[in-house]
Amino acid sequence: MPDGTRTGVRLGVDVGSVRIGVARSDPSGLLATPVETLRRTAADDRVAAIADLAREHEAIEVVVGLPRSLSGAHGRAAEDVLAYATKLAQVVRPIPVRVVDERLTTVTAHQALSRSGRSGRTHRSVVDQVAAVLILQTALDTERGTGRPAGTLVEPAAGEGDEIR
Repeated sequence: MPDGTRTGVRLGVDVGSVRIGVARSDPSGLLATPVETLRRTAADDRVAAIADLAREHEAIEVVVGLPRSLSGAHGRAAEDVLAYATKLAQVVRPIPVRVVDERLTTVTAHQALSRSGRSGRTHRSVVDQVAAVLILQTALDTERGTGRPAGTLVEPAAGEGDEIR
């Protein structure tokens, strides 16, 4: 491991419009495993639930997948995730939130589930967790290889969410 590689649990988050997959790493930061799938509703984006998980697992960081297009551009989904990550950063602070490129993780998650013998109908209940594992594992591997945290740090929205603690 390069010098500067941190230890501590990280959470990985795959934000979708209907569901949010959550994964966590082991304390050494080597392996990502699924935690749960949270259902989003119009009234509840589940930011508080993720903040609770971050505190429960004593996370040193939350890694959120950023869905860029194949060209690397930010589309509507990426803008939604950036807004979500900014809100999350406000609620979980002082725990840092980082966004990392997650192109094709949901496709890869569906392929992995198919290879494991799960029928397509049963993917929906766990695919978001698998995508969160892929996002987090990529971030962990990147940090181990470079000695620096993966992705881009998200700054909390100024003046928002201070009452949510």
